[in-house]
Amino acid sequence: MSGPRYKVVITDYDYPDLSIETPILEEIGAQVVGAQCKTEEELIEVAHDAHGILVEYAKVSEKVISNMKNCIIIARYGVGVDIVDVKAATENGIIVTNVPEYCVSEVADHAVAMFLTMARRIREYDSAVREGRWHWEACGYKIHRIAGMTAGIIGYGKIGKAIAHRLKPFGLNILVYDPYAEKGKIENEGCKPVPFEELLKNADVIFIQAPLTEETRGMFDRETFSMMKDGAFIVNTARGPIIKNDALYEALASGKLGGAALDDLEEEPAKQKNWKPTNPIFKFGNIVITPHSAYYSEESLIEARTTAATEVARALSGVLPQNIVNKEVLKKPNLRFRQKKGDLQ
Repeated sequence: MSGPRYKVVITDYDYPDLSIETPILEEIGAQVVGAQCKTEEELIEVAHDAHGILVEYAKVSEKVISNMKNCIIIARYGVGVDIVDVKAATENGIIVTNVPEYCVSEVADHAVAMFLTMARRIREYDSAVREGRWHWEACGYKIHRIAGMTAGIIGYGKIGKAIAHRLKPFGLNILVYDPYAEKGKIENEGCKPVPFEELLKNADVIFIQAPLTEETRGMFDRETFSMMKDGAFIVNTARGPIIKNDALYEALASGKLGGAALDDLEEEPAKQKNWKPTNPIFKFGNIVITPHSAYYSEESLIEARTTAATEVARALSGVLPQNIVNKEVLKKPNLRFRQKKGDLQ
């Protein structure tokens, strides 16, 4: 009896099992190997001979890619591919895919829920009641009407737009900063495109929904916070390293910020072994933190896992994947993907 035709490595995952991916990949004759890689060395050891990999949080660096001589496809479970060295993958003829429609509703809902929790001081009221204080002043902060506030959205992709659509019924004015979005489209959707500094100076709440790039890494530092309105809120449902932790701490400690809601931290706990909650911002009562879970719903997990596994199965079967991030790789003479004869998909 012959062995498996392909080896597919799932570099890391926080799902209870691989029951969704395994049948999709075994159907094309693949051996599925689940791992929990946190370092380059761990990833190289398990994936050096893989024909395809699926990645959640593990960093797929140039060093890792150069050691994968059989790899045809790297499939990311989510939208962002900043953890994959896409340039190195392209140079080595490897296709990179993502799940472009993934968790739009979930993240937008999460972001707005975080804002409402801060604006209405739900967390503070809840703590006060549990301590026996039953009074409208028990939250310790002045609360202002949401209608008429100005929201600033940084990053006007699918999720940024979805956040704007959810905010409009609450009566907020919406400013948008996105140098890559068409101003006309932003205006047609009832929002106002503005420069970054103008958004900082005028927004009562700022929603960060930009991808993590060299341009956005550390985008919110001491200088950025100093330009914001006193008492403003900030909501980050993008990646943690967009906000400098020390600058955020100072803005909270000084009272510059009215509150912060974060779905990730600069240290990115999901990428660490034996992470401990020692971050100094945890001491503040006016913050809301969730464990990089804005994407989560049962439906979104099924979508991401099914899509990523199917992309790998397609590529290994000679069928062009549907969500290729680095389309320029298809013109490379060293492209490792071999299209099945007669396939036009």
